[in-house]
Amino acid sequence: MNWSNDMTADGWRQIEIAFLRGLLTKWSQSGGMKHFFALLLMLSACNTAGPHFRGLPATTVTVDGSTFDVRVRGELAEAIRTNAEYAPRFGPIRERAGRAMAMVSGCEVVEVRGDQAQATGILKCGSKRKTPIARTTGVVECSPMPGSEVEQAFGGVTIDLACNPA
Repeated sequence: MNWSNDMTADGWRQIEIAFLRGLLTKWSQSGGMKHFFALLLMLSACNTAGPHFRGLPATTVTVDGSTFDVRVRGELAEAIRTNAEYAPRFGPIRERAGRAMAMVSGCEVVEVRGDQAQATGILKCGSKRKTPIARTTGVVECSPMPGSEVEQAFGGVTIDLACNPA
């Protein structure tokens, strides 16, 4: 008997739906759904701005090998580290995040709080505010900087780029 000729597309679809429902029911009863939603929550928060900075565009800045998405609102700045680093400690990251916030805001960074992934800086802008780095949109031309090649521990090479608007 040839099953593929005897079943219609609707019949197969009903079998697939019944199978998936049974699979999802068993999975949810075994606690799999809790793990799925926990994983989904963790992945969705990787590069999401905090509540105070939501809706603001991010400026991406790299300081000494650490890449941050920086957002500024008023006297506060937020730097979210977006690159992978092996066992980063907050001491060096704090200093780099502070420099990134100063570059984007043009203000002095008085204090940096947070952890290795997300840092919040308290700014002192006053009258000595420097010109922040310009946001670049559109096309840029980049060239590798000589001597900037760094081999990574798990393969691959990173290089610094010098970029200018095209």
